[in-house]
Amino acid sequence: MYASHNSKRLFSNFLIYSFLISLALLCIIPFYLMLIYSTHSNEDIAAKFIYLPGNSLIDNFATMMTNVNIGRGFINSIIISVSSTVLNLYFGALTGYGFSKFNFKGNKKLFTFLLATMMVPGQLSLIGSYRWMNTLGLLDSYAAIILPAASSAFTVFFLKQFIDSSIPNEILESGRVDGAGEFMMYNRIILPMLLPALSALGIFSFIGSWNNFMGPLVLLFSEDKFPLPVIVSLVQSYYGTDYGLLYLGVALSVMPIIIVFSIFSKRIMGSVAIGSVKG
Repeated sequence: MYASHNSKRLFSNFLIYSFLISLALLCIIPFYLMLIYSTHSNEDIAAKFIYLPGNSLIDNFATMMTNVNIGRGFINSIIISVSSTVLNLYFGALTGYGFSKFNFKGNKKLFTFLLATMMVPGQLSLIGSYRWMNTLGLLDSYAAIILPAASSAFTVFFLKQFIDSSIPNEILESGRVDGAGEFMMYNRIILPMLLPALSALGIFSFIGSWNNFMGPLVLLFSEDKFPLPVIVSLVQSYYGTDYGLLYLGVALSVMPIIIVFSIFSKRIMGSVAIGSVKG
């Protein structure tokens, strides 16, 4: 009886692990092929299916560097992504803190309106963003891409829920009794307590900003300000169907965010675990 039960459990585990391994392979294979294809010439890619590295990586990279400034694209992406992430987290947490701990008139209605904006696709706001930035004289500048990151409805919603469940009012009352101002309490008490949630949101915010293509394409005009995704699109337009260069550009664009996610993925799991315990 025991042997039969043990064999059923082993068979069940085998099926589960087989399914999970299959899912992992489905996720890994496209990235593997992307890296492999970036080492081949366009003729090799068009002629046959390839699964082993080639010898055209240096040639593809040299051709790309001759015509587009990949290094400048990296720098632009880092400037935009880091600045956008910092603004998103700081002001998103500040707004969520206000909604959570200050019972002002219209709090719930304003928060409901904020949540409703999450249902509007970001592409629909590009025309308004363009006119707004043009009025402020910020078109073709980093600020045109960075400043809108300070108003993320999802960040406000997520952090408000986290503050509601994790930060008791007694801590704030103690700070006020000790003579601390609201901004002092926010910077020295609230933000440190939000680090698990901020870490998880920071990863997603950084990845979203790094992959942002439409905003920079519309709001930036100078090639020396283009982030990496726009630079990669220029590779495609310059060379048409040269897939070797295109795969190399995509690989260079994707690898940094894969590295960032791999390093900080434990932060996401930790934030989820904390949220489930608090709930």
